[in-house]
Amino acid sequence: MDLEPEKEQTSETSSSIEKSAKNSHCLYVNSKQRGNPLLKFISNIPWEYSDIVPDYEMGKSTCALFLSLRYHNLNPDYIHQRLKQLGHAYMLRVLLVQVDIKDPHYILKKLTRICILADLTLILAWSAEEAGKIIETYKIYENKPPDNIMGKSESTPYLKLLNALTSIKPINKTDARNLISRFKTLEGIIKATEQQLSECPGLGTRKAKKLYSVFRENFLK
Repeated sequence: MDLEPEKEQTSETSSSIEKSAKNSHCLYVNSKQRGNPLLKFISNIPWEYSDIVPDYEMGKSTCALFLSLRYHNLNPDYIHQRLKQLGHAYMLRVLLVQVDIKDPHYILKKLTRICILADLTLILAWSAEEAGKIIETYKIYENKPPDNIMGKSESTPYLKLLNALTSIKPINKTDARNLISRFKTLEGIIKATEQQLSECPGLGTRKAKKLYSVFRENFLK
């Protein structure tokens, strides 16, 4: 009886399963996204190219399609083709739009309608860096418990710190929550270097520079 091929097949299957489990912490990227500048700014998580339908797979049930408004102007049918390929796969489906044209309001209005009809969450980014950090943040929070993501409304000090941080333009609530989650306290945020602030998910160099300079300004002239 020749059982050797079966052993090899079993071993090969086990290896494949082990590889899949090992890489479950990776962000999967469609090879068609090769050359997209946003990939340069995904620095806090591992990622690899994969044969997937969406542009980015941030989890088993979470994915994203990337769309540049400049490209959309030239190829208005592109997004419809991609949505047809995607079908109804994934529970959380993000359309990440990079706003790289002037006066985008009319196009965004049309894209908003598409997102409503196709069950997509529309997220806007104004730079490749911001787009990369958004994808990164989705992956980072993939397995986080709900209390790490939701605002802690019962905590008055938390709310005060959240409000203080969001009073600094252009820091939004998501940025503030990420800062508190990473640096824990106001003191930790103030003592962080500009580089450390920029590495906080979703923040980027522009917001980090602004935040860093605000903490070093005189409160009274």
